[in-house]
Parts: sequence; C-alpha cells; structure tokens
Amino acid sequence: MAKVTITQVKSIIDRPKNQKLTIKALGLGKISKSVSVEFTPQIAGMVKKVHNLVDVKEQ
Repeated sequence: MAKVTITQVKSIIDRPKNQKLTIKALGLGKISKSVSVEFTPQIAGMVKKVHNLVDVKEQ
C-alpha cells in the first residue's frame, strides 16, 4: 500500500460529532497537524468522511 500524508486544514468547531471523532481517530486535532499513514481502505473511508477538513498528499 502507498503511504500518504494527511494534513488538517480546517477547524472542527461546529462540525458534526462523527467528523470530530474521525479527525481524532486519524490522529489529528489541530490545524496544520500532519500524520503519515498507509492508505488502506479504512483510512480511505475516514478521509472521504472528512474530505473538506483535510488535505491528502502521496509520499
């Protein structure tokens, strides 16, 4: 699987609870925080759920 870098670009204030929990599960929580993870189907689903709050780049 390919590795990707996921960066939070927007705040989770006034977002639905499921989006807040998904951001936390990805290891994010503050704007400009990044994590590098394997791009599995589970991660793809999480990114799809919060696509408007994050930026995804392949490594």
